[in-house]
Amino acid sequence: MNFISDNLFLLAIALISGGALLLPSLQRRGARVSQLQATQKINQGKTLILDVRSAEEFASGHLANAKNIPLGELESRIKEIEKSKAHTVITVCAKGMRSSSAVNILNKAGFEQAFSLDGGVAAWQSQGLPTVK
Repeated sequence: MNFISDNLFLLAIALISGGALLLPSLQRRGARVSQLQATQKINQGKTLILDVRSAEEFASGHLANAKNIPLGELESRIKEIEKSKAHTVITVCAKGMRSSSAVNILNKAGFEQAFSLDGGVAAWQSQGLPTVK
């Protein structure tokens, strides 16, 4: 008991830092697919690849047949992809964070099969999978 009372400040710091490390894994970030799962869905057909990076990032390299709508414009431009509501939509960004937000926007708009590419384009390229410019 003496140890706890003598080191209360250090224990509090340890608990807070542990909680901060766990927080990202506890947050709901939408449905995700791995590179393998994404490739399988793309090969099955009727899959829209939605790249939510900026136009400059998109121009530097993107997945084949991807449509570019930056995340900030997605809600106002959702009508452009309305016809894909019944299909699978895979959202892509640089590392997988913005695409998770895009999945939430798409789900609210009625897209039931929206997924985020886990790790984004960086993970896609690290697996040696093709991109186009």
